[in-house]
Amino acid sequence: MNFDAEVDAIGLKCPMPILKCKKGLNQLERKGVLKIMTTDKDAKKDFDFFCKQTGHKILSIEDHESVTTFFIEKA
Repeated sequence: MNFDAEVDAIGLKCPMPILKCKKGLNQLERKGVLKIMTTDKDAKKDFDFFCKQTGHKILSIEDHESVTTFFIEKA
């Protein structure tokens, strides 16, 4: 999947992946896509809630061993 920016949140626990995501999205134009990688076990729930609250859209979620990668489109 194509993306405009990438954030590595591997090894970080909540709330750091969300905070890094928010910072990454703030640097993008509307409809820009952020790729964020995390190992936080609660990331799916946390990013789903974050996107519902902010209007951003999860385009794709990929699981590779212990790393979950999200592609999030900025609202």
